[in-house]
Amino acid sequence: MDASEQLRFDGRVAVVTGAGRGLGRAHALLLAARGAKVVVNDFGGSKEGAGSDTGPANDVVAEIVAAGGIAVADTNSVGSEAGCQALVDGAVREFGRIDIVVNNAGISRWAGFPEADAENLEPTLDVHLRGTWHTTRAAWPHMVEQGYGRVVTTASTGMLGLADNLAYATAKGALIGFTRSLAFGSAAKGILVNCVAPNSVTRPSESAAKPNVVTANPMDAARAAAMATENVSPMVAYLAHESCTVNGEILVAGARRFGRWFLGFTPGWLDTADGVPTPEGVAAHWDEIVDEKDYYVPTGTMDWGGRFMSHLYPGA
Repeated sequence: MDASEQLRFDGRVAVVTGAGRGLGRAHALLLAARGAKVVVNDFGGSKEGAGSDTGPANDVVAEIVAAGGIAVADTNSVGSEAGCQALVDGAVREFGRIDIVVNNAGISRWAGFPEADAENLEPTLDVHLRGTWHTTRAAWPHMVEQGYGRVVTTASTGMLGLADNLAYATAKGALIGFTRSLAFGSAAKGILVNCVAPNSVTRPSESAAKPNVVTANPMDAARAAAMATENVSPMVAYLAHESCTVNGEILVAGARRFGRWFLGFTPGWLDTADGVPTPEGVAAHWDEIVDEKDYYVPTGTMDWGGRFMSHLYPGA
């Protein structure tokens, strides 16, 4: 595709969850500006998931319509299966189809062990993981029937480890497994599934317990501009476009930088001695086990298994 050719979404219907503020709002505005009919979903709760407010979703719809776009508000909570089903049913009832699901909604409840209890974990899983699962599942039959669909999930580099971010990181890590597994076999149905890990200042990353604080200096304005949510949305829009052929990938976007996040494996150490391997053998060969030289990136579980156990099938 010519770099000057604008990616358009005319005739496409997109559902964006958590679109009343932050990243979701930026995604919805960009898709609408490029011609998509957008369902702006937002329950309107706090960043911790408390309360509700119809204002944010309706405000974004008003913004889209004022700019000449087409959008409707949806205030169902993706924290329940019924809410996810109602969201998708409403989109199809309003626009007759559903082409794109951008699973963006999220909450954040900062806590580490032992404070991170079920009350901390379950609502986080409800919105991030189950919300993505149920919304995508509700849209899936429509996409299969029309032979076309684009699903974008939202992970986070917070999964790599951050103090007191346990529930959030757990939910985001699960979404990587969801994305990778769902992508297998989806392309044959005309559906592509990918994941974006945003790098932006958003409500879930701001809280009374863990605020985003930028030390005052002359670069503050430039840094704040770079961390704006609209610098993530171009990646989401590409993954949602019909010209995209990527499937099952994790992409990182934000601060005007875009990259690929992949899962790699080291060749490791193969114990060729007689008898059962021992802990002492593992300890003695630790440097070889973790040596990143010649690491590989498997396309899936079967590919990894074939490589990891290739010594059992010599000549295959």
